[in-house]
Amino acid sequence: MRNAVQRRNHKERAQPANREKWGILEKHKDYTLRAKDYNEKKKRLKILRGKAAERNPDEFSYRMLSSTTDKHGRKIQDRGNVSLSQDAVKLLKTQDAGYLRTVIQQTRKTREKLEQEYQLMNGGNVKVLGGGDGMRRGNHVVFAEDPGEQRSLGAVHGQWRAISPGKEDKEQNVPENLNRDGRDSSDNVSPDPRQLLLKEAQALQALKQERAARKHRKRDHETWQSRLSALKNREKELIATEAQLEHQRARMSGSIGGINKAGIKWRVRERKR
Repeated sequence: MRNAVQRRNHKERAQPANREKWGILEKHKDYTLRAKDYNEKKKRLKILRGKAAERNPDEFSYRMLSSTTDKHGRKIQDRGNVSLSQDAVKLLKTQDAGYLRTVIQQTRKTREKLEQEYQLMNGGNVKVLGGGDGMRRGNHVVFAEDPGEQRSLGAVHGQWRAISPGKEDKEQNVPENLNRDGRDSSDNVSPDPRQLLLKEAQALQALKQERAARKHRKRDHETWQSRLSALKNREKELIATEAQLEHQRARMSGSIGGINKAGIKWRVRERKR
């Protein structure tokens, strides 16, 4: 009856927050495995120390003649690897060269495509060298048939200049918001405060949008620059690797010179024609 009653689940204690950098909290089963491994290594070291203490310096075995050790005293053994023939190595290097050429072509196409897309994206921001705010600007003259068309063109383009052959058209070419003497008649009207606040809010909103767009363009520009730089570096490294591989193939075929194992420089002499 005691086992039929639902008991609460006993959860393991977690690692405290100030000790999270040390990983999860070690439990008893983890300590058991670690202690077992430590004791086995301790026994193994004890056996090796005993063998080293009881070693006979005059001991000799014929196997010592065929075995070799490195500068750290570690024994060097043959792993059973079979060396390839010269023709097999040449074939493998040829396949490697073909693979490198394929990867170089793919990288070059990706880089060129990225550069074209970058130029298309920044096509609207291209500036002519030597230009600027101080450059001369041309005047585009539009001839209107009547004063009504002239006023509509002025409202569209913002600025207009009348081209009238006679004096009788001068009075007709004056805009509606200008008096006979050329002064603006709207100066006498007091501005509406609500309109001023609306204009200020619109100007502030436009400024915020312009700043956000400029920041977005700058981030995109940095991303494109980093991608282009990475592709250019990759292409350069692949070209250098291909050149080195071609040099190795030429050395194996004996078509170029080099330095032999004795340190002597040699070169292939071509037959005189």
